[in-house]
Amino acid sequence: MDFPEELKYSKEHVWVRIEKGSAVIGITDFAQEELGLVSGVELPEEGDVVDQDDSIGSIEARKTVAELYAPFSGTVRAVNHEVIDNPVLINDDPYDEGWLIEVSLDDIDELKGLMSADDYADYVENSD
Repeated sequence: MDFPEELKYSKEHVWVRIEKGSAVIGITDFAQEELGLVSGVELPEEGDVVDQDDSIGSIEARKTVAELYAPFSGTVRAVNHEVIDNPVLINDDPYDEGWLIEVSLDDIDELKGLMSADDYADYVENSD
């Protein structure tokens, strides 16, 4: 499994890439593998305000429907409409083409609870 070093990770298997006052969010390679073939995605709208740890949508797969939880608070700046139209992008490329939303960073301190790639790899390995 791939866990890029430049990203931060949540215990809910969401990755975060910080970009100039905002952050791009997606699900990890581990999460997409556990879900199986993704068949649907529900995401917030641009302009929606999200609060840390609140549900921000869901991902539907053959095995289950998984809730997505916000790793921090902010306002949705962009939504990846391509992944809504073609959800298998999450399986094919979870860290680039399969990104989900971009959110403003209202409180940078909320990122302190996120894990490094090494810590996330350990978390995944020990959560079996």
